[in-house]
Amino acid sequence: ILLCSSDSGAVPPQQSTQRAEDGNKVTFKSETVLVQVPAIITDKSGNHLHGLTRADFQLFENGKEQKIISFEEVTTSSSKLAIPASKPGEIHNLALDGSHARSVTLVVLDTINTPFLDQAYGREQLVKYLARDLSPTQPFGLVILSSKGLRTVSGLTDDPSVLIEALKRVSGELPKLQGVDVDTQAAAATGDIPELKALSGMASASEITQFMQAFVARGDAFAASFYQDRATEETMRGFLEIAWSLSGISGHKSVIWATGGFPFLMDSPSTVPHGQLAPLYERTMAALNDAQISVYPIDVRGLLNLSPGADVTSRRGGADGMRQLSNRNALLTSTHNMLSDFADMTGGRAFYNTNDLAGSFQKAAADGSSYYLLSYYLDTHNNHPGWRKLKVKMDRGGVDIRARSGFFVTNATANPELSHKADIAYALTSPLDSTGVPVTLTWGASTRAGEKQRLEFALNVAGGGLMLEPDQAGRQLMNLDFCAIATRKGEVFGTVSQTVTGKLNQAAVQKLSASGIDYHNALELAPGQYDFRVVVRDNFSGKIGSVSAPLTVN
Repeated sequence: ILLCSSDSGAVPPQQSTQRAEDGNKVTFKSETVLVQVPAIITDKSGNHLHGLTRADFQLFENGKEQKIISFEEVTTSSSKLAIPASKPGEIHNLALDGSHARSVTLVVLDTINTPFLDQAYGREQLVKYLARDLSPTQPFGLVILSSKGLRTVSGLTDDPSVLIEALKRVSGELPKLQGVDVDTQAAAATGDIPELKALSGMASASEITQFMQAFVARGDAFAASFYQDRATEETMRGFLEIAWSLSGISGHKSVIWATGGFPFLMDSPSTVPHGQLAPLYERTMAALNDAQISVYPIDVRGLLNLSPGADVTSRRGGADGMRQLSNRNALLTSTHNMLSDFADMTGGRAFYNTNDLAGSFQKAAADGSSYYLLSYYLDTHNNHPGWRKLKVKMDRGGVDIRARSGFFVTNATANPELSHKADIAYALTSPLDSTGVPVTLTWGASTRAGEKQRLEFALNVAGGGLMLEPDQAGRQLMNLDFCAIATRKGEVFGTVSQTVTGKLNQAAVQKLSASGIDYHNALELAPGQYDFRVVVRDNFSGKIGSVSAPLTVN
């Protein structure tokens, strides 16, 4: 039995340099791991190239050429948006018909890492793009990334007027580091925080004196470090939930991240946040790759002067002033580099130092109309953790190749069991339905149970969305978690959960593939209005499916 939980765990502020290769050797839960690499190929004018063959490509991992075992050119459907049909009384978690690849664009308005005034400018430019350039067949959605989690502004639609009206109702939020001066932010980002050493009891008397002088001179960088940790956790959790929500849609997806900066200091792709934030970050990057999502960061601050000397506030001389300038330089000059690196890691591109944000939106949305999907098998005998570099090459000139620059191989990405509890906690509280496992909800009978009502519900989980593992007897093993929860204004009023395992013979596997698996349970609730959500997790693959609906109990 699995206990539902919505507590993701708090992470205390710490500062350290951490890289993915510093982790333990990787334990793979499957001997066969397929790596898929979408590659966008254009000429120098930005036009997509068609009709290329497998022989035109070479694919390298850490400089070693890999055998391309599957190859496909994908041209996304340009037909009108079609919502999957459902029977009366059914609720499902798929927003689009998955039979054809679609080019889907989701815009994320970031209020966590974006200065307050720049948020309004970003919205204004997005309205300009929607009114002028949005294709009438381009599925487009809009969410807000905030300190209170993701908030859906508009689900996937191809009607610009719906999106524009929704944008008009959006209000801004003060970001985590709003009001914190640039030098304090720089000290927090670079780890230049003597407070941490002093509070840990490792400092000498003279060092404590120096700490007190630095604290007065430089502001509360320790508090800024805590805010930065929260911003990192909230940002990565938001991207994880976005990846889950789009994972059941076939084809390349573009996520346009309208932001003011990256939430932590990253000097190379192998850099990960410190402490317990590292597994969340690694899992998020893996989820984006699995869902074929490319991220396009757009710096909504427009043209900036990043020179440390451009802002003379709080400038001091001597060694303290030199350190201040060094920290500023590390923070300000690295902002765009980090956005570019993050984009490259997912196969996207970053847009910055431009006031034409509407043009940037248009370029990012048009990227996924055509691409090539290359696949190879990962060498699971190489159990060293870290960042695996990817490189797609072609033996011809005059082309631009854009593919993700690599991927993490760590225990957090290779072993779904390690994120078991956190995955369900995140999915239960996310405002977005996860689509990695197709789920259909049907209400059943309601009967009196004392002062409460016993409300039955049924779930059908499509067999095609599940991973089965063979045992030594030749049977196929299944392992699923089901968790249902009823809440009102965030307070939990009812929950049920269960782990379902099975050993399937060939006939049972064929039945599962054809009709899925049916699951029945019930909740006992007092009369009232509730938000009902059910989560299904495939424990072999780590994929998540969830569906939510309003619930009235009479």
